Amino acid sequence: MGTFSSFFDSQSRSQWNYNTLKNFRQISPIVQTHLKKVYMTLCCALVASAFGAYLHIIWNIGGYLTTFACFGAIIWLHSTPPCQEQKRVSLLMASAVFEGASIGPLIDLAIQIDPSVLVAAFVGTALAFACFSGAAMLARRREYLYLGGLLSSGVSMLLWLHFASSIFGGSTALFKMEIYLGLLVFVGYMVVDTQDIIEKAHLGDLDYVKHALTLFTDFVAVFVRILIIMLKNSAEKGERKKKKRSD
Repeated sequence: MGTFSSFFDSQSRSQWNYNTLKNFRQISPIVQTHLKKVYMTLCCALVASAFGAYLHIIWNIGGYLTTFACFGAIIWLHSTPPCQEQKRVSLLMASAVFEGASIGPLIDLAIQIDPSVLVAAFVGTALAFACFSGAAMLARRREYLYLGGLLSSGVSMLLWLHFASSIFGGSTALFKMEIYLGLLVFVGYMVVDTQDIIEKAHLGDLDYVKHALTLFTDFVAVFVRILIIMLKNSAEKGERKKKKRSD
């Protein structure tokens, strides 16, 4: 936690004003153009993911099959050379559609319980993404890349928690720990991956499709966890209201 608190402390010590927000001198024009392509592609992937979730609501196609199809499309994308740009963009959109269909059951549940929770979760994720990505852009180059090792340890802890819950049976405390730790880890990845993309672009890696896929993965991971937390809170509020009425 000290590492993440130092992140916010360093940002608060900076002189945040309008001139600071305009200061992108550390990012060259080529990298700025690359980032525009990355974020445009990310927006298209999010639209494709929403379409995949819509397909699940209509035809109930989400499940293990779409999850494996998503992984297959991602592996195919990584094995395709960067020169085949149109094919790689198509594979990214296909993986986004499959990902949207895979989380379709959760989205369908949110619509049935309270549609406003779904909107709030998406807006909250978008705001968190914009804030943390913006902070990573405005920070000094490579300032937060060291967090990558800590976040990798967090992912390892998540895997062990999931493994333990599948063997010994899940408890409410273990589930909450897994959800909140996962949220913290993937919010951290928003910062680290943004700086990593900028640094790679400065070194000549302008693969905007792969970089958009990285940010898309972070966005979906945070969105799913925020949505689960909000659904759980909404369900608990509903139970309290029922108890009050019965009393």
